[in-house]
This record gives sequence, structure tokens and C-alpha cells, in this order.
Amino acid sequence: MKRGAGIVMPITSLPSDYGIGTMGKEARRFIDFLENAKQTYWQILPLGPTSYGDSPYQSFSSFAGNPYLIDLDELRRDGLLKPSEYRKGSWGDDPLRVDYGLIYYRRFEVLRKAVKRLFEDLPDDYEEFIENEKGWLEDYALFMTIKNLEGGKPVGEWPKKLHRRDPEALEQIRRDHAEEIAYWEALQYLFFRQWKKLREYAHSHHVKIIGDIPIYVAEDSVEVWADPDQFQLDKNLHPTEIAGCPPDGFAEDGQRWGNPLYDWDAMKKDGYAWWIRRVAQQFRFYDVLRLDHFRGFAGYYAIPATEKTARNGKWKTGPGYALFEAIEKALGKREIIAEDLGFLTEDVYDLLRKCGYAGMKNLQFAFYPENPGSEYLPHNFVKNCVVYVGTHDNEPIMGWFKYGEKRCTDRAKEYLHLDPSEGLNWGMIRCAYMGVEDTAMVQFQDFLGLGWDARINTPSVLGGNWTWRCSKKDINKRLSNKIGKWTALYDRLPR
Repeated sequence: MKRGAGIVMPITSLPSDYGIGTMGKEARRFIDFLENAKQTYWQILPLGPTSYGDSPYQSFSSFAGNPYLIDLDELRRDGLLKPSEYRKGSWGDDPLRVDYGLIYYRRFEVLRKAVKRLFEDLPDDYEEFIENEKGWLEDYALFMTIKNLEGGKPVGEWPKKLHRRDPEALEQIRRDHAEEIAYWEALQYLFFRQWKKLREYAHSHHVKIIGDIPIYVAEDSVEVWADPDQFQLDKNLHPTEIAGCPPDGFAEDGQRWGNPLYDWDAMKKDGYAWWIRRVAQQFRFYDVLRLDHFRGFAGYYAIPATEKTARNGKWKTGPGYALFEAIEKALGKREIIAEDLGFLTEDVYDLLRKCGYAGMKNLQFAFYPENPGSEYLPHNFVKNCVVYVGTHDNEPIMGWFKYGEKRCTDRAKEYLHLDPSEGLNWGMIRCAYMGVEDTAMVQFQDFLGLGWDARINTPSVLGGNWTWRCSKKDINKRLSNKIGKWTALYDRLPR
């Protein structure tokens, strides 16, 4: 990555008249904003269809796109919807929050109308799309069809024959519910068509897309259902051990994420083919890929699935460099960011050096007085890294100054000689921009000077996350002009 700057902004957080940010007009307007602000990158987080809890890091599929992001106005322009079919009625009471319950029930109802019209006059490239994507699309559409038939139950609670993918049982579903399967396939056609258009628009305006790939997949996902041999499962296809992290200063019981763990030995035998397919798909979405929880590839924390907390987990050896060597051999050299935040051991540092990926620094982690030599302090930055004022898992910086540990916020003010008249948020942004690191990333909320209420995600808290949205007036020329001046001042112009 070359010297540049970018903004973290989930597509769901964009303004919209229909309850949630989408790939339509407001996304293009945000790209225009980024171009005027002289930004190189737009980081959007994962794009997959979300499940219970609405987190993009717990998705039904690593290959599919989220139908919520399909823009309804675009469908109308394509002749697939009538205005009355989606402009009437409520999409939520608060234009600055996503009401996922309402979105779930209304969105799919509207999308079914669009798909019905799509099938009345199929585009010339439709069958080609279905054929080209069948390696993942067939299983995904079948998975979503069965899930709906089972009332949304997780795959582990499906009838035994369906859970175990009995060939006769699946063939019966295909015969009896061909129309429903076709519906889920068609949604992906619409998603990919709109995403291709949006990504091309970004490129034409000199903006690169950064996206995240979660290290783990959800237990209730098509990947675990269709490729159980890739995971540590028992004879009943339930996880034997699950992912998480050990107790620390933030969580005395640790964090029990619940994701099934990979069978790295099985993956190694076929040259990590599953991972190669997964990463290749992500680069169809993104220009730069951020690998979530990079330390888990060096060593991962395994918790017995029967445990209620993460206290009794154990560290185990991950795949190490062999995985990334196989990916690079198959896909070539790609731009990758390693999310290496938190307590790291020497094996993680060694893996990062071997891979050559850009690591991450988080300014909110820099100012603990007991760690005066912190690698997150600006005087310890290295060139090959990405500096964040805060990530989507942190409070916006003004919330941090108000509610964060006073010993840390006071030290930040002293270290950076922050001037309240300038705005504490702008002082932190200046710190990120003036550093030696290649890339500086800032949450959009921090440019707006927003606080705790604008937080995207609170880790280990279920509910209330991923709901924040900006207003249309937040995306304005005055702000982009100011950001653009700073970008030029600190030599972070697009290259």
C-alpha cells in the first residue's frame, strides 16, 4: 500500500429513505465525497448476508452478498419495481438507525416482487451468471430455501436428513421448491449486478475498496453445512471446540464467540483449496482485503464446545505461513492488511514479517501509562502499517474522550498537545495523518465529531450493534474540502 488515507463507513450506515444504506445513489454520492476529500480508500466491512444479531462478521455465506444492500430505486429504474411497492409505509421511525426487524420483513417482501418481474423477461447475462457461480450459488440457494422452510432455525436444528445432506432428501427439496431456490439465486444476480456497477464507479473516481474477511465462519452457515470436513465437528456435525479469546482486562471470563474451528490438518492436505476459493471470492468484491484476527493464523484459542465461558480454552498452533504461501501461489501478490491488534506473541510477529502484510495500529490503544513503549504510539509507527484513530469496534473518538479511561485520555491530550478549540477529534486525525505510516484510516463519525451514540459495534454485546446511520447533510462539500486540504498537507493524495 502506498501513502494515502481512507474512511471507514459501512454501506449500511449510508443515508437512505428505505431503512438501510444500499448500493444506490447515496453510495455514489459518498464516493464523490471521497474523491473530493482526496481519499484513496473506502473501508466498508464484510458484505455477506447477516444472520441473527445482524453482524456482518456472522454471515450465512462467505461467498454471497447481503440482499439488504440491493438498492430499490435502482430496481425501479430497471423496471423491476413500481414506486408504490416500496415508497409507501414505514421503513423505520429513526432515520439515523437501522430497524433490522422491520427491514427483514419488508425488504424480502419487496424483493420478491422484483424477482418475479426479473423472471418475466430474463436479462441476456442471467443464465451465464448462474452457470459461472454454481460452485457456491447452488448450495447457498438450497441452504436459504431450507432455512426458510424450517422457520429460520439454525442448520444444527434441521431434520437429520437435511442437516446431513442426504442426497434423496435434498433432491426432494429441489423438486418441490425449485421456485424458491431460483428466488435466492436471483437475489444474488441482482446484488452482483449492482455491486459491479458501484465498484466500477468507485474505480472511475480513483477510490479503492477495502473489505474485511472474518477469520471464522458462523456455525449456521452454508460453508459448515456444505463442507463439514473442513471443520472440527463431531459425528453429529456439531463443533467439538469453538473459537474465542481468553480472559483479559476487558472480559474476566474471556470471549466465547461460538464459531466452529477449522480442521487445519484436513485443509493442509488439499493445499488449502477452501481458503483459496474464499479469498479469491473476496477479491471479486474488494481491492484490498483486511484479514480479521490475524493472530489466529499463528495460534488460535480453542474452547471446548460444552463450556459456558472461555476460561478453560487452550492455545493451539495455527496453519502459519503455509496457508498464505498457498494463497499467494494461487492468486498472486495481493494488497492485504493484517488485523494484528491486541496482545501478540513472537509467532504472530514472525508470521507478519514472513507475509509482508501491513499491520494495524490503533490510537485508542496507545496511551496506557503503564506501557510507555507501546507500539501504538506515533513515535513507534513503522511505514508498512495502517493507523486507525479507532476501528468499528471502538467508540468514536469523542465518545472515547468522554467515557474512556481518564488516565489514557489525559495522556493523549498531553502527548499530542491537543487543542480543544480545534476539536479533540481533529487533533487525533492530525496525529494519524502526519505519521510515517503508509495508510491512515478514520471512521466517518470521527470527522463528524460524534460520540458514543454513533458507535458501530460493541464486541461481545448482542443487540443494538450495526445500526448507526449518518444523515444526508453529513455528506457535504464543506467537510470534504477540509479533509482534502489535510490530505494534501500531509502528502496522502491518491497515487
